[in-house]
Amino acid sequence: MRQTPGLSTIRRVDNHSMGKSSDLVQGTLDLLILKTVSLEPKHGWAIAKRIQQVSGEVLQVQQGSLSPALHRLEQQGWIRAKWTESETGRQAKFDSLSTAGRKQLEHEAENWKRLSGAINLVIQEA
Repeated sequence: MRQTPGLSTIRRVDNHSMGKSSDLVQGTLDLLILKTVSLEPKHGWAIAKRIQQVSGEVLQVQQGSLSPALHRLEQQGWIRAKWTESETGRQAKFDSLSTAGRKQLEHEAENWKRLSGAINLVIQEA
C-alpha cells in the first residue's frame, strides 16, 4: 500500500487505549475514505462519523488528517467534490468516488486483503 500521511490521527476509542494512536498500516486512511464515499457522496464530517460508526466506534478519524487526505484524493482524481446544501441547510463540500477512484478502491482493497491475510498467518503461527 502507498504511504498516507496523518494516520497517527486515526485513533481507537475503546476503554483500553482512549486517546492513544492505533498502529494502522500506512495507506489505510485512503482505503477507508474511498470505501465510505463509494456508497454515496458524503461531506467530511459525515465521512469521519461513518468510519467511526461502521468500525463499532473503534476508529476515529481526526479532521487534521481527514481534510488533507480528501484534498490529496481529489488531486489524484479518485474523488470528486461538489458544493451542495447539507442536511442542516448549509453549503458543504460533498465527496464522491470517481471512475478512477473505483479502480483504486478495488486495488487498495485487494492489497489490504493480501496484507491482512499474511499478518493473520504470522499471528496464528503456533
